[in-house]
Amino acid sequence: MFVRLHQLLFLLPMASPSSSFPPRNWSYNVFPSFHGPDVRKTFLSNMREQFTRNGITMFDDQEIERSATIAPSLTEAIRESRISIVILSKNYASSGWCLDELVEILECKKAMGQTVMTIFYGVEPSNVRKQTGEFGIAFNETCARKRDEARQKWSKALTDVSNIAGEDFQKWDNEANMIKKIARDVSDKLNATPSRDFDGMVGLETHLRILKSLLDLDYDDGVKMVAITGPLGIGKTTIAKALHVRLSNRFQLSCFMDNLRGSYVSGQEKLRLQEQFLSKVLNQDGLRVCHSGVIEERLCKQRVLIILDDVNNIKQLEALANETTWFGPGSRIVVTTENKDLLQQHGIDNTYHVGFPSDEEALKILCRYAFRKIPMYHGFGQLAKRVTKLCGNLPLALSVVGSSLRGKNEKEWQQVIHRLETTLHQDIEEVLKVGYESLDESEQTLFLHIAVFFNYKDGDLVETMFTDNDLDVKHGLKILVNRSLIEISTYGEIMMHRLLQQVGKKAIHKQEPWKRKILIDAPEICDVLEYATGTRAMSGISFDISGIKEVSINKKAFKRMPNLRFLRVYKSRNDGNDRVHIPEEMELPHCLRLLDWEEYPSKSLHPTFHPEYLVELSFEDSKLEKLWEGRQVLTNLKKINLTASRNLKELPDLSEAINLEVLSLLCCESLVEIPSSCLHLHKLQKLLMNSCTSLEFFPAHMNLASLEQVFMAGCSRLRNIPVMSTNITNLYISDTLVEDLPASIELCSRLEFLSIASNRKFKGLTHLPTSVRTLDLSYTDIERIPDCIKDLLRLESLDLSRCLKLASLPQLPCSLRFLTAQECESLETVFSPLDTSSAQMKFTNCFKLSEQARRGIIQPSFRNGSALLPGKQVPPEFDHRGKGNCLTIPPDVNSRRLLVCIVISHNHQITEEYDFSELCRPPIGRWDFDYVEGVVFVDFHGVSRCREEHVYIFDSHFPFNNFSDVSREIVFEFSSKLHALEIIECGVKLLTDDDDDESIEGSYESGSAHVFEDESIEEGSYDSRAGQVSEEESIAWSYGSGSQMFEEDIEFVEPREESFVDETNIDDLSNGEICVSSNEVENLAGSQKRTDCWSWLFLCFGLSVLGKKTIESG
Repeated sequence: MFVRLHQLLFLLPMASPSSSFPPRNWSYNVFPSFHGPDVRKTFLSNMREQFTRNGITMFDDQEIERSATIAPSLTEAIRESRISIVILSKNYASSGWCLDELVEILECKKAMGQTVMTIFYGVEPSNVRKQTGEFGIAFNETCARKRDEARQKWSKALTDVSNIAGEDFQKWDNEANMIKKIARDVSDKLNATPSRDFDGMVGLETHLRILKSLLDLDYDDGVKMVAITGPLGIGKTTIAKALHVRLSNRFQLSCFMDNLRGSYVSGQEKLRLQEQFLSKVLNQDGLRVCHSGVIEERLCKQRVLIILDDVNNIKQLEALANETTWFGPGSRIVVTTENKDLLQQHGIDNTYHVGFPSDEEALKILCRYAFRKIPMYHGFGQLAKRVTKLCGNLPLALSVVGSSLRGKNEKEWQQVIHRLETTLHQDIEEVLKVGYESLDESEQTLFLHIAVFFNYKDGDLVETMFTDNDLDVKHGLKILVNRSLIEISTYGEIMMHRLLQQVGKKAIHKQEPWKRKILIDAPEICDVLEYATGTRAMSGISFDISGIKEVSINKKAFKRMPNLRFLRVYKSRNDGNDRVHIPEEMELPHCLRLLDWEEYPSKSLHPTFHPEYLVELSFEDSKLEKLWEGRQVLTNLKKINLTASRNLKELPDLSEAINLEVLSLLCCESLVEIPSSCLHLHKLQKLLMNSCTSLEFFPAHMNLASLEQVFMAGCSRLRNIPVMSTNITNLYISDTLVEDLPASIELCSRLEFLSIASNRKFKGLTHLPTSVRTLDLSYTDIERIPDCIKDLLRLESLDLSRCLKLASLPQLPCSLRFLTAQECESLETVFSPLDTSSAQMKFTNCFKLSEQARRGIIQPSFRNGSALLPGKQVPPEFDHRGKGNCLTIPPDVNSRRLLVCIVISHNHQITEEYDFSELCRPPIGRWDFDYVEGVVFVDFHGVSRCREEHVYIFDSHFPFNNFSDVSREIVFEFSSKLHALEIIECGVKLLTDDDDDESIEGSYESGSAHVFEDESIEEGSYDSRAGQVSEEESIAWSYGSGSQMFEEDIEFVEPREESFVDETNIDDLSNGEICVSSNEVENLAGSQKRTDCWSWLFLCFGLSVLGKKTIESG
């Protein structure tokens, strides 16, 4: 399917339906509209008191004198309130004042996006809607004194407001509870502040609406790929980012993979791209990809939203989304590109083409940047229309040119228009260069250097590059930001649009050769290097060697360029060929600030190399065995990157690198030792050494005050590590030979993430700082956890998976949220009771757990946590239990939420694993839930490894208000769509407010008898059976990624109305769908009660409500 849409624009702030109206500061949170004698001294005063307790400001009209017409101060108060609450009482319509208020409120709702809430206080909504009953009598008496025009206006307002769902006082048995709920609802609406990143972007909602239609979000059985196409600069990326923000919470995982253009994906580069991709999707740093099937292995059971931005090579799609089977059912892949041939090659038929904005919309964009407001022509109306036309309605060009016009007079506008008339072409770069030409010479120089060398570089780093230059970088960056030529990210990175980079490169090409300071043309660079024809004017070389056949550098080449500051040699395409030959006598310029040479071909740098001015040194994939001999002046050096220099045997003396911030030695497989000179790197922040497989030695007594992140995962020969800094926040030493941690680690008061996974030599913990939040000890031979772990009051995640020798668990801190102890085959005892009421606990295949240990695990799950552990029957604390997969429970007016327990047995013929799945969905209809628009996702990772029966206990997260119909029964039906699990028993416990305040007490003895709705269960059926641990391959550790903890596993997304069937059929459960024959409906219709059925589907090891049946008498 192909959709083409013209006349849409989004890049500039304008009001839109959902992101709503421009953000503003409100004087009041709430404006109440009410009839004083009915509610002022009773309901309203109580509500005002509750609002005050909740920090909600409400307008007070006590001092306003009532008159025949609405007071101006009241009109102003309505307009200055975020929310209006209309309290519709019996005599509300007897006041023309109230009715005028209502008209004003609804006008503000329409014009300003205000929220309107309703309370029906002793009146039926239908009487308000139709103006009937006592309410209608009062309305007619008021209208008798008014003209027909006023009557029609008031009548429409009452009809409109009655259609706004609100609280009905007559359905509450306790006014205080109703007021508390209203206060909660108001707080939720005040707190639900949407992201303002895309506020007011013209046409955005239309773009998103069409894309949502193409994505068909209600289709969960397969994977859809959709493309966003259009010319460069039209805004495809912005639309895609907005789509990601709007939809990401509907998916288990999401990823925005930006700036793919230029990423060539063959050989190792393909795996690197896949590593970046998976790291973003899984939010884990340092992931390693060893083969092209890893993406499918990790994501094939996940419902993901993937956005691949700016794709320009079919190999990029083949590397990241080659087949839809790589992703789980319900996943959506969005690709942005201007290359439609690429989409055809990949078989992407669902395409949305972004067209140019209309003339009116383009004018609004220009004026927003030129005058900061829309519209505000200041007498420039005709000129603005002329500029808009000359810019060809291209959004990016409008923003750049508009910014360059800000503050200029009419004469200067005429000059800009003249330049646009003489230089404007169809080519986008020709439009954008107007912004470049408006810069001063020094700003142009900075623009060109950013375009070639420093895009996505840290701003402070760039400033250091020009420290001894006359260029005022800080001021120049400010100018470029103000003119929309670059942006500065929240992390301080300089970001220039790719099209503007092309503008810069074109500007360089147009310079006279003898005036050129930056060389970027590969053939020209080859001539300069081979024939040594460089000049003193040259300050930078950016050399893409993938486009040349071969070059032999003249030994005098760089001597002719003594002022060269920036040297970058790279491959945009990696084909494995060496094309650059360096003579041994070749000397690099002494003034270099940036030396970035990919696949440097020599074993060392020339003995005369002087790095005293270097700020960044990068030799990725080099053949270097060493850098230089002796001590060098390195005071300017901030970053060293020697990643994948696999022949590197030693580091140079770095004692003078006192300003070094980043040292990357990833995959330096020949490096054996970190030299003692590193003791002086007191500004070092990141030390990256994953997979240095020969590394054995560190200098003792390191104390680097600024060091925060240390990655040494996969340093498989490393036995001892010193505490390198007391300020470390992240320490990854997984897959090493480290046996214990130094006692001084207790001094690391900022340490938050510690991973020692896959260290079979590790003996155990003795000391840890109380700051630790994530601790990963999985796949170690640790035998005990020290009692002091209870003092780690910030610990949230603890992974003990596959700790085969661990026999007991001590008291754990109450802060714990995730506890994973899967396959701990020796684990017998657990401190009881575990004070982890909010933790999600997994004890998969821990068959030696004692009865006391089981009680200690299960009791906390009755609060807000969950527990998975071996077991064969539902605990007796669940007062509603059913054998098999069906359960009916009677109503309970005191219930607030429900706790669910299921006993599951894995079908070993099914080999798939599912990490996350839809648990349950509340049906749409007459259900008294506080929150009915939601889907609950529960983490079931590892459930498929259950070798015997297991008990899973969890909170459904469906809060009840109370039952409005005491004759109602609730039917639960659990089934497995993919037949991966057999549900042996199920149980539900309805929880009250008292249960929320107190822990549930009770015994959980093995073999205790308990009775189901119709029959009893055999005694002793809860005995867990110890089983032989299967020989599984250890999971491949993602070096540097930290603990393999639960993801954030509960999220809410809007339900699909199609998922709920009003007339359900119970006799066919094939494919997880429920159908009822009409005869069965007729047979059930004779009953004297109404039954609402939750039909839950156990989908991907989860449960999902499929339908609701409502059966009423006669």
